[in-house]
Amino acid sequence: MPMDPFVYDETVRESGGFEVIAGIDEAGRGPLAGPVVAAAVVLPRHCRIPGVRDSKKIPEREREHLFWEILETALDFGIGIGGVEEIDRLNILEATRHAMRAAVSDLSCRYDLVLIDAVRIPPPPAPQMPIVKGDAKSASIAAASIIAKVVRDKIMLKYHALYPHYGFDRHKGYGTRAHLESLEKYGPSPLHRKSFERVRSLMLPFNDRNGF
Repeated sequence: MPMDPFVYDETVRESGGFEVIAGIDEAGRGPLAGPVVAAAVVLPRHCRIPGVRDSKKIPEREREHLFWEILETALDFGIGIGGVEEIDRLNILEATRHAMRAAVSDLSCRYDLVLIDAVRIPPPPAPQMPIVKGDAKSASIAAASIIAKVVRDKIMLKYHALYPHYGFDRHKGYGTRAHLESLEKYGPSPLHRKSFERVRSLMLPFNDRNGF
């Protein structure tokens, strides 16, 4: 049986003699449109927030509730955003790393260790511990995944108001059938990641159709 994520963090804390742990995760590496958003969260020792787990496994309404509970409980949190231009210029992995580093830099409190989901980032002013499937193991990483996911969803809802025919309010930029159909019909918007093959493959037929 998997270890309770809050117990996991306390075990890491005690085994390494760390006082303050920051958890980092991202949302939005896979979509065809919109930014990648990273969050860093510092939870107090011995805290408990029932329901905190990998954000992808949490229904939207519950995730929204946990979002506010995490913000009320956390000692500190930070946000970093990698925009579409940065994603296309660097690649999605490097843009994600930059967003994660920005989220850590956004923290104002001192921390002794950074727990991060799978990847490494440019060194913060503390050791970092990449954890495979960290959002399922660590409460701090899971909390960060919830914050990042809710923030990104809110951004995509604002973009829906600008480009309503793409349906960003429903799929948040992920490659659903409806999204691909709207891409085929309207072509890419300024929010689409033109370095992604699935977007690029739809650009040429659209440009040919419209004489570009």
